[in-house]
Amino acid sequence: MPNILRKSIAAAAVALSITGAAQAQSGGSVQPANNVVLVHGAFADGSGWRGVYDDLTERGYHVTIVQNPLTSLADDVAAANRVLERQDGPTILVGHSWGGTVITEAGVHPNVTGLVYLSALIPDKGESSAQQYEGYQGPPEFVLDPQADGFAFLDLENFKAGFANDTTDADAAFLRDSQVPINISAFETKLQNAAWRTKPSWAVIATDDKAFDQRMLFAMAERIGANITEVKASHALFMTQPKVISDVIDLAARTAGSTKEVAAGPGAGNL
Repeated sequence: MPNILRKSIAAAAVALSITGAAQAQSGGSVQPANNVVLVHGAFADGSGWRGVYDDLTERGYHVTIVQNPLTSLADDVAAANRVLERQDGPTILVGHSWGGTVITEAGVHPNVTGLVYLSALIPDKGESSAQQYEGYQGPPEFVLDPQADGFAFLDLENFKAGFANDTTDADAAFLRDSQVPINISAFETKLQNAAWRTKPSWAVIATDDKAFDQRMLFAMAERIGANITEVKASHALFMTQPKVISDVIDLAARTAGSTKEVAAGPGAGNL
């Protein structure tokens, strides 16, 4: 699959400043991360990570998958923190879609040394996920099916077109029929932390993603100074592009180093 690595000068400068500060605090050494924690997004569960899990474990990584309840941001962050507490050292925290919001908040955990965002939401401290959509038009294929209790599924008829247009019909049907609804109010919750301000970040953006306006995905990733990889895939890239994703996670694990307590400074990620 085509895989284009985009690095702007400004993004590289941000990444280098964070990594350099981290190395200065750790005596110049970079400690690779052996742990990877995967955080799924809305309308899904952890089963879609199987390909990434298999690839990374074959490379020798210790991989753990968070099962988000999707009941609130606080509940999802708590679920991620329970898993992070069980890691024995440096950890790369990976989030898909809504999971990007979760790792932005949970990523301040001291075990986390780097963040990987997969077609993900990336708010700042004091911002909500909903605010990231302002000024952008969502693709018509991505259709919500809100329920009376405040939760939402994805519309069944549009599920494959909006969420998993590069999967087989059978895989799309399984994802559709096993989807986990999210409490829509979670998107209005403002973050108390933004881990990307103090820890290096990578982003993988699916160029055929029908869940987000492409401009929105790039704007969020560029704002934080992430190293960006593009891949031709649907929103279900966590399932359909395991090697591309594993390669980026592997790079993050080998190069992030220890970034605890590094202060990037206000606006350090703004390009």
